[in-house]
Amino acid sequence: MAEVAAKAGVSSQTVSRVANNHDNVDATTRAKVLDAMQALGYRPNAAARALVTGKFGALGVVSFDVGAHGNARTLAAIADAAREGGFSVNFMGIRAQTEAAVQQAFRHLMLQSVDGIVLIESQMLDTPSLRLPPTMPIVVADGDTGHRYPHVDFDQARGTRSVVAHLLELGHRTVHHVSGPRDSFAARRRAETWEQTVVAAGAPLHPALHGDWSAESGYLAGRTLAKIPDATAVFAANDQMALGVLRAMHEAGRKVPEEVSVAGFDDVPEARFFQPPLTTVHQDFDVVGRHCVTLLLEQIERRAGGPHRLAVEPTLVVRASTAPPPA
Repeated sequence: MAEVAAKAGVSSQTVSRVANNHDNVDATTRAKVLDAMQALGYRPNAAARALVTGKFGALGVVSFDVGAHGNARTLAAIADAAREGGFSVNFMGIRAQTEAAVQQAFRHLMLQSVDGIVLIESQMLDTPSLRLPPTMPIVVADGDTGHRYPHVDFDQARGTRSVVAHLLELGHRTVHHVSGPRDSFAARRRAETWEQTVVAAGAPLHPALHGDWSAESGYLAGRTLAKIPDATAVFAANDQMALGVLRAMHEAGRKVPEEVSVAGFDDVPEARFFQPPLTTVHQDFDVVGRHCVTLLLEQIERRAGGPHRLAVEPTLVVRASTAPPPA
């Protein structure tokens, strides 16, 4: 730092302010210091900075399946929001759906000196409760809302009610459901709300068919539903499974939406290019990721915390895959 100060012709305190991105340095001086840093190959010492600021400048993210659409979009939004706040992101992926695996991932991230951790839980663990380090700022996304940790998720019930009600209001006698995996929090909430909405409407309730979020599993369920003559409306728990249902209906010669209405959930970018364009529930994963970072930084900076649970409202997007049933 002294060498940088000498080359730039400024004080060491000015170099420190530039290194810590303080705004009380004029643009000309900042440029001189940055040029000197680049010329000398200067990099701030993270450990020394942490002693002064109390922060390591890094956030951790733990997730089960980063390949899933929602998890990937949430992670990307967390990385963007963290970078805007001056933080980097360390990611830890895990496969085992156990509390022990989550705790081990947290220990690894804490050894990497992170200031806080977002857990994208998404799947049910082997224990009903989750015990995490009490001194670490934590936010849970897409997980069990019974946790005592700050939590961000979509209002799954509201989104599901909107799409099931839409199909019933079109005049369909009932709505069949292709559910996601049994160990998924989102799938469970959507299935429960689908059942409640159908029963509340006085419509016949048929058992849900379970998929695994993939288009293939939706296709297999769709082949079963295509053989049921009075199955005129299908709600799939995500867009990929809805795509599989569309394929199965097409192969069975059942026209969508003239004979069967199909709706999904998530509103993936490709949904409007399905044939026909898919009616679905839009989830803004960017908003979820940014809320996670906001709640985490409030804990890190010891400011008054936001809501313990923050529910992001989804919106119904009606496209050409749904219509009134055949006369």
